[in-house]
Amino acid sequence: MSLRLPQGGRLIDRSRTIGFSFNGKRLKGFAGDTLASALMGSGHRIMGRSFKYHRPRGVVASGVEEPNALVNLGKGKTHEPNQRATTTEIFEGLQATSQNHWPSLTWDIGEVNALIPRFLPAGFYYKTFIHPRAFWKHVFEPFIRQSAGLGKAPDPKLQDPDRYEQFYAHTDLVIAGGGIAGLQAALEAGRAGAQVILCEQSAHWGGRAPVDGVEIEGQPAEIWIKNAVEALEKMDNVHLRLRCMVAGVYDHGYVLAYERVSDHAPQDDVVRHRLWRIRSRNVIAATGALERPLSFAGNDKPGVMLASAVRDHVINYGSAPGERIVIVTNNDDAYRTALVLADAGLSVPCVVDARARAEGALPRAVRARGIRVLTGLGISNIKGLRGVVAAQLCRQDGSGEVIEDVICDAVAMSGGWSPVVHLWSHCGGKVLWDKENSFFKPDPDKPPTDQNGAGFVICAGAANGALQAAQTLEDALKSTRKSLASLNIAASDQPVVNASAADEAPMEPVWVMPAKAGPKKRSKMWLDFQNDVKVSDVQLAAREGYESVEHTKRYTTLGMATDQGKLSNINGLAILADALGAEIPQVGTTTFRPPYAPISMGALAGEARGVLFQPLRRTPIQGWHEENGAHFEPVGYWRRPYCFPRQGESHRDAVNREILATRNGVGLLDASTLGKIIVKGPDAGRFMDMLYTNVMSSLKPGKCRYGLMCSENGFLMDDGVVARLDEETFLVHTTTGGADRIHAHMEDWLQCEWWDWKVYTANVTEQWAQIAVVGPKARALLEKIGADVDLSKEALPFMGWAEGRIGGFDARVFRISFSGELSFEIAVPASQGRAFWDKLLEAGAEFGATPYGTEALHVMRAEKGFIMIGDETDGTVIPQDLGLDWAISKKKDDYLGKRAQARSHMTDPARWKLVGLETLDGSVLPDGSYAVADGVNENGQGNTQGRVTSTYYSPTLGRGIAMGLVLNGPDRMGEVIEFNTTKPGAKGEGFKTVKARIVSPVFYDPEGEKQNV
Repeated sequence: MSLRLPQGGRLIDRSRTIGFSFNGKRLKGFAGDTLASALMGSGHRIMGRSFKYHRPRGVVASGVEEPNALVNLGKGKTHEPNQRATTTEIFEGLQATSQNHWPSLTWDIGEVNALIPRFLPAGFYYKTFIHPRAFWKHVFEPFIRQSAGLGKAPDPKLQDPDRYEQFYAHTDLVIAGGGIAGLQAALEAGRAGAQVILCEQSAHWGGRAPVDGVEIEGQPAEIWIKNAVEALEKMDNVHLRLRCMVAGVYDHGYVLAYERVSDHAPQDDVVRHRLWRIRSRNVIAATGALERPLSFAGNDKPGVMLASAVRDHVINYGSAPGERIVIVTNNDDAYRTALVLADAGLSVPCVVDARARAEGALPRAVRARGIRVLTGLGISNIKGLRGVVAAQLCRQDGSGEVIEDVICDAVAMSGGWSPVVHLWSHCGGKVLWDKENSFFKPDPDKPPTDQNGAGFVICAGAANGALQAAQTLEDALKSTRKSLASLNIAASDQPVVNASAADEAPMEPVWVMPAKAGPKKRSKMWLDFQNDVKVSDVQLAAREGYESVEHTKRYTTLGMATDQGKLSNINGLAILADALGAEIPQVGTTTFRPPYAPISMGALAGEARGVLFQPLRRTPIQGWHEENGAHFEPVGYWRRPYCFPRQGESHRDAVNREILATRNGVGLLDASTLGKIIVKGPDAGRFMDMLYTNVMSSLKPGKCRYGLMCSENGFLMDDGVVARLDEETFLVHTTTGGADRIHAHMEDWLQCEWWDWKVYTANVTEQWAQIAVVGPKARALLEKIGADVDLSKEALPFMGWAEGRIGGFDARVFRISFSGELSFEIAVPASQGRAFWDKLLEAGAEFGATPYGTEALHVMRAEKGFIMIGDETDGTVIPQDLGLDWAISKKKDDYLGKRAQARSHMTDPARWKLVGLETLDGSVLPDGSYAVADGVNENGQGNTQGRVTSTYYSPTLGRGIAMGLVLNGPDRMGEVIEFNTTKPGAKGEGFKTVKARIVSPVFYDPEGEKQNV
């Protein structure tokens, strides 16, 4: 039975007790305890159940690699599943419950699965739920869904009350890991003047050194660690973060770090988690190494732990898994645990060493304490139902014949150590097999490379395979200086810090214990404790042809649990290699993907929740719209005025009034939401020619040109007016909803395909307020407020632009029109937008200046026959469908979408084409209505020959107008076709139809005279 020791625990404060609950039972721990150490100290051995067989599980590790002790934390709004007890710091009132069992942790009905393992081998789900087919929906699927997953998902009806945030930082170096290697690296880089962010995932600096009896500069490691941290805290260029895990390393030096700000001390309105988004010139991974378990029968039982985890709990927390602990190992490091246990007053019946000889300093020290050291032996089986009662010993080179039963209540196992190479591998760093130490370590000749092809991640210390303390510090210094040199930062001339620890003899790889174990024993040796993957499962996968390690992983689920194989992968690879008769390096490794350990969804979302989930963007004139009763509609991330209804006025009447006022006098439109993207550089013209279907490189400064932008599949994705500001600079106007998307589209091509083109883009949409002054009196209004720009037809013709001052405001004025009227679109700095709007309204009173909204805008553009992205387009429409062949260059060799538009179905003459539509009775066609055709298709549905894309009532023309795509439409001018409606017809006749005549899509001022006055 686990217990709290009467003394000890360097990280706990025995003077402060902390109350918490587990499965509803009130318990007590000490300040500084983890949930795992507090539960162990309270006598709890079983903390969870495995996934497939529901076997009882206890703590096996002491950090993020823990696969067993997963719990639900909190209740109601604060409920969170699958939290590791080994990394959860207890606090007053903490509520934890075990998971994956029913009806209770002690008595779980799911444990019956363990009685029928032969029916649940690796990949059983691929072979089992096939027949009878009728069972799938009503038997198999409900059963699988009920059994799937670990823990209980939070109630979707309850909102997480905690706060999360995201920080952004730029630095020279991110150092992952605050052990002695990370501290040494930070000291060296800090002294050199580099900007450093040092992250440590746990709550304490120093890593394993204080636990492993390391001495630095002739003193206990703790003293050196304390001094190092104090020195770093005094450096303004070094930023220290505890409880902060470097979760992932990505291209271009992009690093994600996950900081648990207040999990250990929850408070209202205090940030719980913080996600750091960091751009770092280099990354040093001082992430240490993880101990591997040994594979013997019963190695999953509660009370069987990693040897390093046992001494962590004894030294750091004063808790132990039992009073009589057997140690089994293939290396010298585990002997440290025997010494620690002896110092703590616990009994160590024996150390079982699979090696033929154990003559190093540590084994000698253990023997000197009177502890038996049994070499050449292994464990045949662990006796006990829900815990350990005895370890049965056997010859390691045999098949498992028991030669001795050793009474014990816990087992500490050690199968060697594996460097943590995850961060090294996230961006493609390769690893090589170290045969002497039986682990993969970074290949210095194949580092992850940055955008310039240079290595930007360096491993240091144990993460680089330097496991001994002296080697760790020496390697950390060497690696840091190499990193600084790549950044052109001069390193200091500080000598290597001296460190000492007991020498260790070479380890001996042991993948199966005993080596000649038969099938029965191999079926009880566990590799992946959480997913219940056994040695026999991997061997079965090999026999069934799953020779690729990635295939074996998926077939058996080895390494697919929440710990992502941190304890199981190397052992599993070795078993697979043996089954295939191959060397371990030939089998390779699975892919290491970020995050290194799970991070909360809340941290990923940050502040993006509630009203901030999708923040509404506001133009500089938004306040005026709200004050004057605008009716809004959503347009992308904006809310634009649909219309400005007056007292007692319907929306339709308001729209009609706004249109007529604009057509006959002057209207004002807040066009600030339209996308504005700067494209600049020596290759800007070349880039613009590839983006647009027409030629933009020939555009002269001071001129504008309408352009169409297509996807690589040839479909029209955006349109807008491009202005050339100077020889190397273009201003691209996009649709309101397309600004961010088009900017991302540009960057995608620049970064992924045309990376060597000298082009810079910037989205400046919100830097400018843009107001359209529209109507026959527009020029008179602008001349009234005064301008140092000649606004005459001759000086500023249609599709020209000029800069100057208008009404005392710095302005850029464009002679473009989306209404068919004389129009000036004027851009002023965003900070001056509201004042400029107010001045236009005041001066425009004598001209009847009328603000108008998006619906009036849409009606006027439809009257003029202008297309609207999202109305006339739906992702399947090409420019040729819309009669826009004139906007497609026949001189250019290429543009995005050109080749796609040459495909047979794109040039099919049967494609529907854009036309105008007028109902015979003057009514408004239903939006989205289809033009009916004779006959039915293969599905029995009525055939169609077109559809309505835009439809409005035109107050200018006094009747309904529409635009639509119709089969052979331009060749059928004057023909009458019928469109369906949702209005029921006479009894037995189905729905009514509406007759409409095919006409030109330009209903108003077809000669374009009004926009050129």
